[in-house]
Amino acid sequence: MEQSSQAAAHQQDHQQDHQDVTPLPIPEVYPMLKIALIGAGSILFTRRLLMDILAVEEFRDTEFRFMDVNEENLMMVTNLCRKLIEGNGLPATIVPTTDRRRALDGANYVLSTAKIGGLKAMGFDVEIPLKYGVDQCVGDTLAPGGIMYGLRSIPFLLDLAADMRDLCPDALLIQYQNPMAINQWGLRRAGAIRTVGLCHGVQGTTKQIARVFGLPMDELHVTAAGINHQTWFLQVDHNGRSLLPEMLERYEQDALANKWDRVRIDVMRRFGYYSTESNGHLSEYLPWYRKRPNERHKWFCYEDWPGGITAGCLDWMRRQKDEFKHMYPKWMAGEGEAIPLGDRSWEHASYIIEALELGRPYRGHLNIGNHGVISNLPDGCTVEVPCIVDRDGIRPEWQGPLPLQVVAPLRASVSVQELTVEAALTGDVRLLKLALLNDPLTAASCNTEEVWAMADELLAAEAEWLPQFGPSGPRWEDRPAPPLYRPHSS
Repeated sequence: MEQSSQAAAHQQDHQQDHQDVTPLPIPEVYPMLKIALIGAGSILFTRRLLMDILAVEEFRDTEFRFMDVNEENLMMVTNLCRKLIEGNGLPATIVPTTDRRRALDGANYVLSTAKIGGLKAMGFDVEIPLKYGVDQCVGDTLAPGGIMYGLRSIPFLLDLAADMRDLCPDALLIQYQNPMAINQWGLRRAGAIRTVGLCHGVQGTTKQIARVFGLPMDELHVTAAGINHQTWFLQVDHNGRSLLPEMLERYEQDALANKWDRVRIDVMRRFGYYSTESNGHLSEYLPWYRKRPNERHKWFCYEDWPGGITAGCLDWMRRQKDEFKHMYPKWMAGEGEAIPLGDRSWEHASYIIEALELGRPYRGHLNIGNHGVISNLPDGCTVEVPCIVDRDGIRPEWQGPLPLQVVAPLRASVSVQELTVEAALTGDVRLLKLALLNDPLTAASCNTEEVWAMADELLAAEAEWLPQFGPSGPRWEDRPAPPLYRPHSS
């Protein structure tokens, strides 16, 4: 998509503003970082994040605070990560705790990966709506599952933000929890902390595009914009040549894509742009692909959940829940796959910390508040756009208006997100029901009476994680978040 002359001028103004900021001095001696991981019991992901950060030489004395309410998982992940640290002779330390405030005290960065309600709540999210005909593959972003997950997560995140304001007010919250857009919107509304949301959909799809074209991933330059899990590739260049005109034909001829990504290809065929999200995920945000059981075989691969199988992610997680306990003694004995020092993944977190602390610029697609960045999406919603990170902070690349056809389904999703955030902050059950009523997938399957009945059943099943809907539940007023970058010089 080419920018108009007005858009180009606006972008130039933003770039000039960035140049006018006096750079912060880079210290000769780097202070030891203190990084809190909330929800550290996610064993594979925590090991990955730890080794990404330790891949940066200046961060090898970092103090990690691992916090989780699951003491068994916390013990396992602490021992595994200490084994990695000691095996590489590094001075980094780990402080495990079930006390969140202890983990946060004086932290420079807070990474949140907690899953509120765990598999029990996820089962309600997926299986109760299925009784009403709402077929979800994952159920963690939109549709009934994503709505309920957001209602559970926002109270937790706002309690976390309150502790951060008390114990580490200058820290940045790097938020990995889904539903990403809903959670970040709630945090910006009422959290009064600096926060950014991270996902790896753009990186994963960029790798897929590189495979389809037979090119090295690091030779592609991409720009994607939209909302989390509904982000569109607006630019895919290789050595200055746009690959967009060839993408549909390449994907239609690719055997793997035609097996796993039939929804994504059909959307590209009709909308003209490719989406970042996996086949099953994408089908949950659109009303056309999951509503007729006799047609689902046309769109989904039934071998695994990314292809779109009903309740696929839930079933996979249930099968895998004890795998870590099985693998733990093998990992501790040196068997199984290890993560070599210096092997750094495409997860954004370590690069953001490196850019902010050391001034090494980083460009990544991040989830931030929309303040004119995408001009035809509502102000204040959460958008996923390219951002530049350096010692001055996190700055979005201004996108202007998205093409009308791709912004239309985003507006529908953003309306559901806004209703969900308002319901989460106010405890208004009617707003929750209206969020479900306006959800595209739910609307494709349910009438109004069924939506109301489904909402009542979900609320009853998940009441233990939804304090705001109780008779004396908490309420949150708007508390503006501080900026992610330093104010411009006068």
